[in-house]
Amino acid sequence: MGTPNAVGDWSSEMEVSAFRRLFPLHYYERHLSESIRPDARPLKRARDTIVSLGAVASSDGSALAKIGSTTMLAAIKMEVMTPSVDLPDEGSIAVEFHMPPICSPVVRPGRPAEVAPVISKQLFDSLLSSGMIDLKELSLIKGKAAWMAYLDIYCLDADGALFDAALLSAVAAFSHLRIPVVSLNDEGRMVMVSKELEGEKLDKEPVDKERRKLSLKSIPFSLTCILHKNYILADPTFEEESIMETFITVVLNSSGQLVSLYKPGGPVLAHTSAIQECVALTRQRMKELEEIIDEAISTMEID
Repeated sequence: MGTPNAVGDWSSEMEVSAFRRLFPLHYYERHLSESIRPDARPLKRARDTIVSLGAVASSDGSALAKIGSTTMLAAIKMEVMTPSVDLPDEGSIAVEFHMPPICSPVVRPGRPAEVAPVISKQLFDSLLSSGMIDLKELSLIKGKAAWMAYLDIYCLDADGALFDAALLSAVAAFSHLRIPVVSLNDEGRMVMVSKELEGEKLDKEPVDKERRKLSLKSIPFSLTCILHKNYILADPTFEEESIMETFITVVLNSSGQLVSLYKPGGPVLAHTSAIQECVALTRQRMKELEEIIDEAISTMEID
């Protein structure tokens, strides 16, 4: 008695799957008309988000961030450099975003993803312009030595909203960062003190007494939204981004100030009301992400 129904259900699922592949935009618009998405999310809800600190033991600071299936691994390595003549009492940061072929079928081996340098630049601009890092904290000896923080972010799974996940992993990695102890050697050069010798009496007084954290202020958080007709979809998946090509990314810092607004073209005009709604959604999302970061830090301190 159950066989005909089972066959009918299977046939119906096949028809839906075929319709989704052949007419993806119509398939999505049917869902949008009912204020729901194919993954059962309301239009303005972001995907489940997870942050884990200390993912790379060999780094000075690291984090793994997941938004839905989109996964980013961020790691920071600190190196001593000579500061610039113009800014003798400041350190610096360098940001590199990587998309290996494993992250997406559209990334081909031997061919760098075109979006990678764009996201690298966006991340660098957002981290600096937000005011999160005081570069003077990275100074060691004015005009002679300062820290360079090398931030590398690896995309492990690219399922939409790449910048949002990359920025979240970067913020989490800087939250986990512990700046190494350094001292002057006999030649007058800065050398890092190994973890085994930290806290022990050294021949020369260390510049930093112990590994320290950065004082992070005005932390940036972002939200990408899809604009399609009169609809706004928060935190799009890769499929949604590929079907509905107009999106906007809003970056706010934890003080509530607008850091940047990025809209790379697209057929839909971003009216003032739509931008205002995207900013409001980003404010809501920022509160969620602050709680997630705080929880990850608390978990790390307990461990």
